[in-house]
Amino acid sequence: MTSASRPLSAAPPAPAAAAPSARAARQAEVVQALLLHLPAHALLWHSEDTTPYECDGLTAYRQRPLVVALPETTTQVQAVLQACHHLAVPVVARGAGTGLSGGAMPHALGVTLSLAKFNQILKIDPVSRTAVVQCGVRNLAISEAAAQYGLYYAPDPSSQIACTIGGNVAENSGGVHCLKYGLTVHNVLKVQGFTAEGEPVTFGSDALDVPGYDLLAAVIGSEGMLAVATEVTVKLIPKPQLARCIMASFDDVRKSGDAVANVIAAGIIPAGLEMMDKPMTAAVEDFVKAGYDLTAEAILLCESDGTPEEVEEEIGRMSAVLRAAGATAIAVSENEAERLRFWSGRKNAFPASGRISPDYMCMDSTIPRKRLADILLAIQDMEKKYGLRCANVFHAGDGNLHPLILFDANDPDQLHRCELFGADILETSVAMGGTVTGEHGVGVEKLNSMCVQFSAEENAQMFGLKAAFDPAGLLNPGKVIPTLNRCAEYGKMLVRGGQIKHPDLPRF
Repeated sequence: MTSASRPLSAAPPAPAAAAPSARAARQAEVVQALLLHLPAHALLWHSEDTTPYECDGLTAYRQRPLVVALPETTTQVQAVLQACHHLAVPVVARGAGTGLSGGAMPHALGVTLSLAKFNQILKIDPVSRTAVVQCGVRNLAISEAAAQYGLYYAPDPSSQIACTIGGNVAENSGGVHCLKYGLTVHNVLKVQGFTAEGEPVTFGSDALDVPGYDLLAAVIGSEGMLAVATEVTVKLIPKPQLARCIMASFDDVRKSGDAVANVIAAGIIPAGLEMMDKPMTAAVEDFVKAGYDLTAEAILLCESDGTPEEVEEEIGRMSAVLRAAGATAIAVSENEAERLRFWSGRKNAFPASGRISPDYMCMDSTIPRKRLADILLAIQDMEKKYGLRCANVFHAGDGNLHPLILFDANDPDQLHRCELFGADILETSVAMGGTVTGEHGVGVEKLNSMCVQFSAEENAQMFGLKAAFDPAGLLNPGKVIPTLNRCAEYGKMLVRGGQIKHPDLPRF
């Protein structure tokens, strides 16, 4: 299955391959240097050993690394970075490999720094409501460990059973409950790690403020380009006494989109507010039997949590807003099992899509809430234009889209149409006042899309921040920020209404 959020034709060119003898010599040099700091079992360099690291969850882009390092201590991490800096070897940090933008795709002549062995929860403090964890701890494991204190970690991406907190920091991950409780950046107090040169660095603090510039928000979402995180201090919050979920059906996508805006306009901030269109509800209902209304053009999942009194009052208010917006049916979970069943479909949207199509391209953009209906209708027009199906699931409360374009990668024509479809969605999102990514990051897949959203001056500012932390450009190079030359070339071939302006130009 291919999961991508940008046209495959927009993939950045792979680093120029060194001649076999030159590559082997470079590899031997790097291995020899790293063996001074790591045991032999913590280094991989034979092709059969490095192949599992050639991509992350974005399987469309693949590249075998020169060497994979698997340190077990922070001292070893520091030594690897120092050795690579001395040799001018690129370093790509990697966690669980669940990312969806190619952010962990290796560099052909670089070291992939796997942090999978940093999987210990170091401390849970129920008094301060914090947890100190190593970067390789799974997102869900934090909540599981904190449950005995009646606490949990709020950000809950769909991949939380596998994704790691270090990866969440890199991408500023969200989840279905981020509307009320915030993204990773709102739930992390401190990040510790090392710069590209191996210098220890701390962002944020245990206190409410830090001396000097507070750069915590800069490193969260920086996709491994500024530093390598090894330890994270997260906030924990009390488990609500009660949570109930509304499932509201709509016979028109515009009514459902307007309902989302109306809920927020009424001063209600639900714990979760998600939207799925008819093709998506059909896919997930067949997969998990969540009890979805298959006659609805769109459904909303609206959750309320808090004390029983708070939940009853908020459920009543939300139900009234949804009915006034044109909901044709409203169901409210009566117990915890039913609430989890409602959410099971949303949480399984991606695997459900994989059951109905050989491949899918998973998009990730954002738009203003008031434009939800507009983008859904635009995507429906694009389906006709490109002759491909698209199932939609949205973090509707904050306007984060995840359209899944269904296609067969074995058919070159379908693949090409899918590429144009994906580019059209991203460019349309920007035109509607949105962004090219919400929580999956830029990585390698959205480099061209960054050219659509940001000016040359803005990209230069981002390069300036990168250079302040990593002057040699060794951490995760060639990702996130497009070069001026790349943007100039892409500007000549921007997708406009599904047509490439200059089809004679080479695709990249």
